[in-house]
Parts: sequence; structure tokens; C-alpha cells
Amino acid sequence: MNQPDPPNPPVPPVQIQVEIDDATAQGIYTNLALVAHTETEFLFDFLFVQPQQPKAKVRARIISSPTHTKRFFLALRENLTRYEVRFGEIKVPEDGPGPRGTPHE
Repeated sequence: MNQPDPPNPPVPPVQIQVEIDDATAQGIYTNLALVAHTETEFLFDFLFVQPQQPKAKVRARIISSPTHTKRFFLALRENLTRYEVRFGEIKVPEDGPGPRGTPHE
């Protein structure tokens, strides 16, 4: 007689110790993000656009898996909700870059 396999014991969550160097801890200001994707990756380019300047420089590029991107999206949505509950709704100007990083037409 075959007996069912015993259930797997729960796997304890892994705690990751995060380290950050001084330069990275200072952060980089950006005011525009461009998003692109392939079947296997999402690319996020973070740029700084100076007023009245026709050029913008990419300050950072993040390449992420679809699964991690979805987790990031959910965490960002949760944090935006918490922010707006505490500080009020964030208004998005009509004359700025659109939701995909492209100017409104």
C-alpha cells in the first residue's frame, strides 16, 4: 500500500541584511522615468530633465524580472496609498510628461 508523502515543513523566511555605501545612500534625484520591456525583462531608465533643456541624461538604469517588477509595482501602489491617506492626493499636472514618459499631445 502506498502512503502519501508527509507534508513538507514550512520554510522559514530568509532575512536579508542590507548594506548601503555612503555614495548610494545619498540617492540620485530624477524627475522622469521611461519603462520598456521584453518577454523576460523590464527596463527602467531614470532621467533628470532640466527646465527648458532639450536633452535629458539617464542617471540610472534598472533591469528587472517580470516577477520582481510586479512585486515592486504592488509595493509602490501600497506606499502611494499610504502616502495619500496621510498627506492627501497627489495631483499629476496635465502639461507634464504622460504616464509612459512621453509628452502629452
